[in-house]
Amino acid sequence: MSGGEQPAREVEPGLWLRGATPLPRLADFRLAAFDMDSTLIGIECIDELAAAVGRQAEVAAITEAAMRGEISDFKVSLRRRLALLRGTPAAALETVYRERLRLNPGVEAFLAACRAAGLRTLLVSGGFTFFADRVRERLQIDFARANELEIIDGRLTGALRPQPWGEIVDGEQKRRTLLEVADLLRIDPARTLAVGDGANDLPMMAAAGLSIAFHAKPAVRERARIAITAGGLDRALAWLSSQ
Repeated sequence: MSGGEQPAREVEPGLWLRGATPLPRLADFRLAAFDMDSTLIGIECIDELAAAVGRQAEVAAITEAAMRGEISDFKVSLRRRLALLRGTPAAALETVYRERLRLNPGVEAFLAACRAAGLRTLLVSGGFTFFADRVRERLQIDFARANELEIIDGRLTGALRPQPWGEIVDGEQKRRTLLEVADLLRIDPARTLAVGDGANDLPMMAAAGLSIAFHAKPAVRERARIAITAGGLDRALAWLSSQ
């Protein structure tokens, strides 16, 4: 993540850059990887599910602590939150998607610019496949990896289903997924970019050639090449120049 140790400067209100300018062109990259919750979409899905069973405050407190990096092991924090969701009706998933899930400002424009510039796209989330699959289809994203909730008799069990690659998408799995997809597509990691907002996005952002922090926690903003603290994700496009 080049420039991460250099001081950031605010080049526009709410938009910070580190390192030399001009930045590389968007077309210089071949793969763009995105976190989902609070990055592509404006909610933390697990918090919204918790609201369905009256556990929102407890789950949200753990979510915030994990995103700030105060709970260093994402797997531990996720299992603690999932345990609080045990017994939640599976129908709550559709309700959250239909009534609460909205794309963040500038996301559609940024993804469209990536496609137009020839980049392949990856959604890699510590959230859940129910939402990730729908967001992937909606945004025409090429690849996605997320956690799969275990549902028995129409209710969440508070556990996850194992998948071929493992069980939990944590920070290390995000990094590994970015590199696996880059290798699959024969793309140099230096020609990838990664967008995130929470502490578990840092390994993926560090592995990428360019990192973008979008309305992120301080620990993430402090290590990103581009940090957007106001406005939409598409604000980065003007600085990924065509020059």
